[in-house]
Amino acid sequence: MRQTFIARALDRFLGRGSASVTVPALDGALKPNSRLEDLPAGIPAQAPDSIVSWRGAPLWSEGTKLVSEDGVKADLGSGITALASRGDRLAAATLAGELLVLDGGLKPVTPIWTKPVRNVTALDFGPKGDIWFCVGSERNSPAEWRRDLMEMNRSGQIGRAEPATGDIHIVKHRLGYPSGIAVLENGAVVFSEAWSSHVAEMAADGAMTRTVLDELPGYPGRIQARAGGGYWLSVFAPRSPLIEFVLREPAYRKAMLREVPEDFWVAPNYFSGKSFNEPMQGGALKQMGILKPWAPTLSYGLVIELDDEFIPLRSFHSRAGGRRHGITSVLEADGALWLAGRGSDEILRLNLADDGAAA
Repeated sequence: MRQTFIARALDRFLGRGSASVTVPALDGALKPNSRLEDLPAGIPAQAPDSIVSWRGAPLWSEGTKLVSEDGVKADLGSGITALASRGDRLAAATLAGELLVLDGGLKPVTPIWTKPVRNVTALDFGPKGDIWFCVGSERNSPAEWRRDLMEMNRSGQIGRAEPATGDIHIVKHRLGYPSGIAVLENGAVVFSEAWSSHVAEMAADGAMTRTVLDELPGYPGRIQARAGGGYWLSVFAPRSPLIEFVLREPAYRKAMLREVPEDFWVAPNYFSGKSFNEPMQGGALKQMGILKPWAPTLSYGLVIELDDEFIPLRSFHSRAGGRRHGITSVLEADGALWLAGRGSDEILRLNLADDGAAA
């Protein structure tokens, strides 16, 4: 699942591999199941997005609010786009272009940054208390990620903020919507690049990038450490041959962006099937009024468990006919996996003991 630069260039020349309209199969550790769909009802939430561990319990974002099982903990005044926690510090990015640092009482202790940081999609603390961040796009906010994909932008960045000094360092440019980040014990940084459908590793100075997980069947998002080693990867939307085809038709794509309401774009989404006006409806998808579980879809629910070498071990799915789609963030805590279900507007809890441990 790893490719060199030469292999990618050859694929583009021949129209194969990552340059073709085909999509990697859901097979092996990614074999479809209904594990997410079969979960009991979760905690109702309005567009939950990022979830972290705070004071030993899950804390997640709902719009402008920080929420736990006990209720609303704080209101940051602007839509929250990413969270990260370490000790008694919480980092939060907002749609207003703020990178906030909060103390143990969720009170702001934000330094004066040397430059603004906007359109942040993911955060993680480094070992020395520095804050690593992903800027999905310089042109579009995280709320406009579908437009960014359809415009085929590559204006994403990865940077590091130093709360002690207020310095902001951008270490990586021209990325295809980086949307997940994790700092390793050796100081290296792993990030997901959604529009390239891969996970990559780089040195702390941005050099020596290598792909550690390639050709994913969806758009990878946030990366969370797994208890006992390894990682959890949320895949927030699916790829499909139809979407790959649209991305390779610039005239159609630009006309769609210009003339068609966003709700009806042929583009991936956190959810689908809520309106009869949506595209991709017909006999190939439904029979006797029932959506085929293998039908192509604009949304999907997928979480992948990875080992220390980023090799997939197992996965949890909500298929085409399900509603637990658009999993944007995961957190492992006390033997359970907490999931932010953007498509179903709920916080889900999966008991890992019920599924056994992956090999």
